[in-house]
Amino acid sequence: MTGSATRSRENTRARLLEAAALVFAEAGLDGATVEAVCERAGFTRGAFYSNFESKDELFLELAGTVSAERLTAVRQRVTELNESGALAQDCDATTLVQQVMDTGSDDRLGVMLLSEIRLRALRDHAWGKAYLKQEQEMVAGIARIIEDIVASGTMSLRVEPEIAARMLLIVWEGMTVRGAMAGQDDAQLRRTGSTELGRLVTLLLG
Repeated sequence: MTGSATRSRENTRARLLEAAALVFAEAGLDGATVEAVCERAGFTRGAFYSNFESKDELFLELAGTVSAERLTAVRQRVTELNESGALAQDCDATTLVQQVMDTGSDDRLGVMLLSEIRLRALRDHAWGKAYLKQEQEMVAGIARIIEDIVASGTMSLRVEPEIAARMLLIVWEGMTVRGAMAGQDDAQLRRTGSTELGRLVTLLLG
């Protein structure tokens, strides 16, 4: 495949993912049809099926994109804080977590999408396996960020980085789901749970 063809394919996939997010916001996972996504993106069903085998594959990739964007935002913010000297051993954990999460990409759409996919994963074994694989990649990414912080010599952990990563992910996702239930807007969702995460970080630090 030539460079221009590759870019065209990537652009098509990106537009389909963007359209899927919009259709999902309007109709939910079950109500978001392939036809609706194609119409919103301006493509034919043929273009859709040349990029995705099914609606299931499309929405799993969309969920992965949401998670990847969140992880990238966190990594960039941690790098900035480390370079500025904010990751000192005597820093306040709650304040630190707030500074990191304020720049995240969490929003109601992402919370709703991941929640519906988890529910589907509970009912469908194949989805469950795919979701758990995706989640493990997210945990591994968080663990690498934690390892980089520990390697800088500013902090030490009481547990292995991957265990800490999974605990942080579970608490954060649990709090954002509850925030969404309470009707919080996107800005509030990016802040919700910071106190609880700060307490957890305090417990995890050696």
